[in-house]
Amino acid sequence: MKHNTALIVLSLLNALFFGLHLTGDIVFGIEEGGREILVGVLILAVYLYGAVGLPERLAGYVVLLLGGLASAAPPVVHTMGRPLGERFAQLPGGFFFIWTLLTMGATGLVAFVLSVQAIWSLRQRRRALSGRG
Repeated sequence: MKHNTALIVLSLLNALFFGLHLTGDIVFGIEEGGREILVGVLILAVYLYGAVGLPERLAGYVVLLLGGLASAAPPVVHTMGRPLGERFAQLPGGFFFIWTLLTMGATGLVAFVLSVQAIWSLRQRRRALSGRG
């Protein structure tokens, strides 16, 4: 699979997990689910645009890099204080919530690494084309 294709597919999966995670936050009362979730919708839209609207461009890679890094944060945030299992394991949907959280963190980290590689590769190609490489 082409490197850029893997990044796009992984970023789309990560966006799906982000949406599922935000939904879980609302269902479990972590987020209120009012107008403030429009911020989540905006973040998701920018991330999706970076994946499909700006392919193989520096701006797209930067959006995916930042989104991937941000996707790694919720597992850290949710594990502060009481352990996740203590809060969600016995609740209906708790397993799915924790799985989504972990999967979003993992796909976010891999998207971050792939974005760094893509930016580096783009930089190398530009250098070679300008004759400085």
